[in-house]
Amino acid sequence: MDPFLYQYGIGGFIFVVGLSFAWRQGYLGLTGGGLRNLVMLLGGLVLFMGIQGYLQYAPMAEADPIPYTGEPLEKGMIGKPIDYAIMVAYFLAILLIGTFFGRNQKDTKDFFFGGQRFSWWLIAFSLVATTIGSYSFVKYSRIAYNYGLASSQTYLNDWLWVPLLLFGWLPILYFSRLTSIPEYFEHRFGRASRNIVTVLLLTYLVGYVGVNLFTMGKALHILLGWDVFYAAVLVATISAIYVTFGGQTSVIMTDLFQGVMLLATGLVLLFLGAHYLGGMDVLWSHLPRGHRTAFTNFNTDPSYNSVGVYWQDGVANTAMFYFLNQGILMRFMAARSVRDGRLAAIAVLAVLMPIAAVVVASGGWVGKSLVHAGALPPDVDGGEVFFIAAEFLARPGVFGLIMASLTAALMSTVDSLITAISAIVVNDIYNPIRPKASQKELLRVARYAAVLVAVLGVALVPVFNMFDSIYAAHGAFTAAVTPPMVVALLFGVFWRRYTPKAALATLVGGATAMVASIAFPELVAPFAHGVPAAEIGDGWLEGARQYKYMRAFYGIVVSGTIGVVVTFLTRPRPLDEVRGYVWGTISDAIHRYKGVPGTETQSAFVRAAVTSSSEETLQGDARLPTVRISRALADAVEAGPDDLLYVSDGRAWLGGLLSCHVVVAGVDEGDAPSVSLGPLAWERVVAASRKDLPVRVRRLY
Repeated sequence: MDPFLYQYGIGGFIFVVGLSFAWRQGYLGLTGGGLRNLVMLLGGLVLFMGIQGYLQYAPMAEADPIPYTGEPLEKGMIGKPIDYAIMVAYFLAILLIGTFFGRNQKDTKDFFFGGQRFSWWLIAFSLVATTIGSYSFVKYSRIAYNYGLASSQTYLNDWLWVPLLLFGWLPILYFSRLTSIPEYFEHRFGRASRNIVTVLLLTYLVGYVGVNLFTMGKALHILLGWDVFYAAVLVATISAIYVTFGGQTSVIMTDLFQGVMLLATGLVLLFLGAHYLGGMDVLWSHLPRGHRTAFTNFNTDPSYNSVGVYWQDGVANTAMFYFLNQGILMRFMAARSVRDGRLAAIAVLAVLMPIAAVVVASGGWVGKSLVHAGALPPDVDGGEVFFIAAEFLARPGVFGLIMASLTAALMSTVDSLITAISAIVVNDIYNPIRPKASQKELLRVARYAAVLVAVLGVALVPVFNMFDSIYAAHGAFTAAVTPPMVVALLFGVFWRRYTPKAALATLVGGATAMVASIAFPELVAPFAHGVPAAEIGDGWLEGARQYKYMRAFYGIVVSGTIGVVVTFLTRPRPLDEVRGYVWGTISDAIHRYKGVPGTETQSAFVRAAVTSSSEETLQGDARLPTVRISRALADAVEAGPDDLLYVSDGRAWLGGLLSCHVVVAGVDEGDAPSVSLGPLAWERVVAASRKDLPVRVRRLY
């Protein structure tokens, strides 16, 4: 089976289904904004098909291999004292940045969602920093060294989900003001489904924390010889400190810094490799042709095969990541508007993720070219190639910056996960038990939960240590946990007929099937697409290593079958009970969001003078402060009483750090645009040194 045709056959079906839903809801068309959206979606698909098709099929020249004549690589501590001094300084800098920007957390909306006020570009860089974990550099460098550009398969198949994400799930998520993914399941299916998803999602997120801490423990073990477990304890402690202090705002602001660091580091390593070998064309020619294909073997290698990677990563984990991963979705919820959320998603998937594919694998590609060119010995360990290539190419100090970026990758993922888990603990476990708990009490619980998550993540490090590689540990874990939740959510959003009993059966039956497949891995064999069985031991979790990627396909088929069968045997909820939570009812979600009918439109920004007022009330479920505006401003942004406005500091480059949403309480006469802010809105928008300067105002929906 041709892996290129297989991926775009299955993925193309998902893409066309997404186009159909978007078209029927009016997001796509042959004129105006609908045509623009259609061209954007099809253009992105053609771009990725073109890149992968060229890599897979185009004829390419290959340089002759050069034998290595140098000394064997010395074992021991990698790097110089200055490199470790830079790493320590980086740790301290992140702590300072995180705690500084995390001040003034007044409620759980601030702590978990940063007040829903950030610009798309800030969200985009934060998403990239979250997506690229420390495990990404280490695991993808290993795969890139052993299999070449096929390591990019994971990062170049996300576009197939874009129509369903942008025009199906994202507006429902945003306009429903969801505080957690389990909350959606309660609105759509009932309390029982929420409880089960809470357990499954916490398992997934805590396990993700464990994978990341395991990776950083391995990295520090290679660099310093430290014990993997105690190195993980150190990193968990530092991450928990600034997340506990500042919540989502700390995470977003530190991730902006770390996202830039991450992208720069991989590109610098690629540049250093090309410079050493005499140019990018020389580096490219010394990468064997078999390492320049977009896809590796279809099903012959149980350790890494394109069909398994597609189902585990391209389908199950990508859907989990963008539709169910609480840490990622909290980023979208922190955007100042659903339009900014869409722009952030497009920037990530179309621009930053392809760059990330190069960044995280650069160590492996460069390492393989250096071996082929005779600069490094052929016995380089793929699991250590990132560190070996970086130290070989970088001068002391520069190597320290590269290692600091590896640390950035770890912390930028762990901080998001810790915040996400805290949100679930507060909103889905503690608050239902104590519905009258004060915001101060909920914030305290969120911070305690952050510390507990770090402890649990460290406790999982020995479990992941049983796998041969970080990639195998991560792939086996996600393939075993994600399918039931992915199927239940996608059916819930895009299939109105899907019933609460079917969702419950999907979650329970699917999770049971996944556990059974670990105890009896032969259950996966009929779904394995011919992937051979791997050698495993006799331990109680050894079954997770058997068919570790194809378990995702097995789980999707079993969970999907359960969902379809039970749906047709049970009665669905009336449409009026689920309006705003299923496709085609986004107008109902907007009505719920605003309190009055609205549309997905927004005005241009208008500069307005700002004055302080003692009059202010908090309106609606979101408790938004009210403001009064002048007639000139009302006309400029086409707003009136009860309309929603976004007010921000006049400096657009702040990305919304000083801003908030407000509701228009009334319109006063005035020939110049002006807005009168009450105490809460004033504190969130107006800096002490800018009391006399204009603010930016935009009407939303």
